[in-house]
Amino acid sequence: MSTQGKSLSTIEKETIVTLKKYFDRTRDDPQEQTIHSVQRVVNALGISIATVKRVMANHNRGVHFEDQEEIYRGRPQLVLPNSMQTVTREYVRTANREGRHVTLELLYQHLKDLEPENEFSVRTLGRALDRWGFTFGKGTRTQRLKEKDHVVAARQRFLRRKRSNRKDEGTIRPEVYLDEPYVILQTGANCAF
Repeated sequence: MSTQGKSLSTIEKETIVTLKKYFDRTRDDPQEQTIHSVQRVVNALGISIATVKRVMANHNRGVHFEDQEEIYRGRPQLVLPNSMQTVTREYVRTANREGRHVTLELLYQHLKDLEPENEFSVRTLGRALDRWGFTFGKGTRTQRLKEKDHVVAARQRFLRRKRSNRKDEGTIRPEVYLDEPYVILQTGANCAF
């Protein structure tokens, strides 16, 4: 149980307290007398001495671990789940095929209608679209949202390779998919023929 760089959950803190109390009760055992109880907790749980001492100090001061707010450390999670990427691609392709105008606001409203419980802003959606391989490009009269050129080219290369592998009598080499289909179609590199 390595917790380096992560905040401890309530259960983990309570486990440390329980272990420490147990080792304090068993310290009269002749075999266990040679090792300090804090060191035994460290050895048992695989965490640092400083962590055990900090948790015990909070416990001895009367801090209730359930009341403490969990601190999230590290890079913040992405607001838009990857499941929205598939829905977004479908919406943009359909709109482009029908010649409809696509803006961030229209796409935002479409996604909010599908999943109203997701909270995100239009700017966050714009950053996600860039991460997912979309760009705004010139249409016949106005700008429109479309996939980046290298994404379209990679998908076409993949589909050509896939079609050439499939002959009338079956596949030449077995197709192995290592990732989700929209990623395969996007990169074209995650397949083995």
